[in-house]
Amino acid sequence: MLEFALDARRGSFHLDLFARFTAEWTVIFGHSGAGKSTLLRLLAGLDRALSGSARVVHRGRTLADTAAGVWAAPGRRHTALVAQQPALFPHVSVHANVAYGLAHLGRETRNHRVKEMLQLVGGMDLIGRYPPSLSGGESQRVALARALAPGPKLLLLDEPFSALDGTSADALIDRLQSWVRQNGVQTVMATHEAPDAFATGAEVALVEDGRLIALGPAEEVLARERERITARLSDGAARVK
Repeated sequence: MLEFALDARRGSFHLDLFARFTAEWTVIFGHSGAGKSTLLRLLAGLDRALSGSARVVHRGRTLADTAAGVWAAPGRRHTALVAQQPALFPHVSVHANVAYGLAHLGRETRNHRVKEMLQLVGGMDLIGRYPPSLSGGESQRVALARALAPGPKLLLLDEPFSALDGTSADALIDRLQSWVRQNGVQTVMATHEAPDAFATGAEVALVEDGRLIALGPAEEVLARERERITARLSDGAARVK
């Protein structure tokens, strides 16, 4: 369960949100400027709210609770954030990037974990390369592997598949959903692409102008968005004819 109440301002933008996510996978849906990235950064502990609280509970264990004064660094509270811009370390190999959070493991275990995560994201062929030589999609795969490697309990995804084509993104989401389900990782993914929300079959939180508008199944919450997409496709087909 992820429960939070946040109040934050960024210039003229005001985010004021309370929600309780109980599903294993929740999609934060909203168009550009809705507050999706701000929300994820607040939940990750990278930004601070003016007031309110963020409480992260996993299987009965509180990982973070600002109301109680517990607001540890993301790594210490078992939270991982994968942003749209991968921010890999350019001077070390893909292997070293993925192994970054695994210093506590022995070499053999660490190497096995790195390969396991790269295999999961479809990036085993990248293991010896360096970030400057990677494409945008390859970099996003490596960033995801690096985030998963330490075994987070809460995974925050900020449009992490934007550089992948639709087929590749769908395949990666399928593998990732299976992995988080097996490992008990609660996942929150922000996107402005309705197909991503429908593809996951997940709980959807609709956010507009820093406010939570609706929370529930994608088919219900995004019914209007589905109608808009269908109408656009129909108009396009009519023009082609």
